[in-house]
Amino acid sequence: MTVSIIVAHPNKESFNFGIAERVKSTLEEYRHKVYFHDLYRENFDPLIRTGEIPKSGGVEPVIRKYCDELAESDGIVIVHPNWWGQPPAILKGWVDRVIRPGIAYEFDDDDSGEGVPRGMLKAHTAVVFNTSNTSSEREENVFGDPLERIWKDCIFGLCGVENFVRRMFRVVVTSSADEREKWLMEAEQIIRKNFGV
Repeated sequence: MTVSIIVAHPNKESFNFGIAERVKSTLEEYRHKVYFHDLYRENFDPLIRTGEIPKSGGVEPVIRKYCDELAESDGIVIVHPNWWGQPPAILKGWVDRVIRPGIAYEFDDDDSGEGVPRGMLKAHTAVVFNTSNTSSEREENVFGDPLERIWKDCIFGLCGVENFVRRMFRVVVTSSADEREKWLMEAEQIIRKNFGV
């Protein structure tokens, strides 16, 4: 099995990075092939160029590599903080540039792009781990959990990924070392349940 891990946090000492490392080591226990991308350390350029937007548009070799790995992956794991109810800008740019037509989705031949795309991703499962400093009550009652909608419905649902799992760990800023270790164990169990073959 091949799994892509994408982590987006500027601080390598962050709990997000700890989650990503635990995910990677767990997948490697099963001898899965792992593509691990730390977007900040890789200096991923989030700015899409006009010429990249169409399906027939050209992309830089580094973007083509991301696209090829994504297309090859049987599973996808995304790790990022909740910033203003959204992923960090660098990860949004990754979505813009890598979740592209001809790779992740396409429209039928008689559709000029206004319809519902057909998902093309090979991945059967996508797991998203988030961290937050907002309580669950406030998140649900005031904001309505926008990250769930973005990843489940607006991205992976449209790209053909049928099994979607998301876990938000909170409140990180006041958490203890014991709580964070329990969360890492929970993340590990989610990975084992969904990718342990």
